Amino acid sequence: MLLVKPFDRDRAVEYAQRWALDRNPLFTDFTGQGGNCTNFVSQSILAGSCVMNFTPTFGWYFISSTDRSPSWTGVEFFYDFMINNEGVGPFAREIPRRQIRPGDVIQLANEDNDFYHTLIVTQVIGAMILVSAQSDDALNRRLSTYDYSYARYLRIEGVRVEYPDDTCFEGLIAGTSLPQRP
Repeated sequence: MLLVKPFDRDRAVEYAQRWALDRNPLFTDFTGQGGNCTNFVSQSILAGSCVMNFTPTFGWYFISSTDRSPSWTGVEFFYDFMINNEGVGPFAREIPRRQIRPGDVIQLANEDNDFYHTLIVTQVIGAMILVSAQSDDALNRRLSTYDYSYARYLRIEGVRVEYPDDTCFEGLIAGTSLPQRP
């Protein structure tokens, strides 16, 4: 059974601000190998969710540089996972720019509508959006300073977690078994 817990956007922002200009040694740095932006945002989302989805190929996880899901480091794969995830882990929906708040994710596209960069929102001051990112490292950089043709805005809605099986009732009421230790 899956339950939904809140996404802790404060922790996601705190993580992003701590590691935007540095690299967490727990993760591989893909700068110069296709970019580190989505890897960094995934780390930040993990800090706010503490749950990965280990479904082979289509999940969202990082174990090592050679054992990770495409959605952990790929811009489009990240989007597809977050928008379509109905299993364990974080999930998102697209929102209008005016609804953006810290802990949300922004993806930038070029004039051909190819999405190439993933950022995490770390502060909103009136209409000014500040983001943090890696590859081209940025800490609380104004979104308006980026050169892009289109942006999409993702609200992390929550995190699905597995709830322990509550089927103990039948055995308990029948007097045949106690719940098992996980």
